Amino acid sequence: MQEQPGGYTPIVLDHFNHPRNMGEMDHPDGVGQATNPACGDTMRLFIRVERNRIAEAKFLTFGCAAAIASSSMTTEMIQGKTVEEILMISKEMVSEALGGLPPTKIHCSVLAEDAIQAAVADYRRKTPSPSPSPRGERE
Repeated sequence: MQEQPGGYTPIVLDHFNHPRNMGEMDHPDGVGQATNPACGDTMRLFIRVERNRIAEAKFLTFGCAAAIASSSMTTEMIQGKTVEEILMISKEMVSEALGGLPPTKIHCSVLAEDAIQAAVADYRRKTPSPSPSPRGERE
């Protein structure tokens, strides 16, 4: 993929200049936040879950172009997937979906992975899991 100014790919620049799903969500089912202590970049991810699938995802991010692009791409990657599937999304997958990030900006994809984990943990904390049926009984 061809790099543009600053070492960013066209996909990164597109998600930075035209972020998808940016904004706060009213009454989310889960909220996760991740911060890079070195640079201060912060991502807050909001998820709405219906039938164990991500029905909607939004983000608020304070940070550089790569942090905003990573957040935007993450919301697109997780919508429609199950809660279990989004837990499998790694920083490498986010970076790859963006066509790569400069080595000094890889931490931005780490924010995305960490925010997903935190949002799911918050969702699970708020949502009681179904109790298993007693042995031998059919549901």
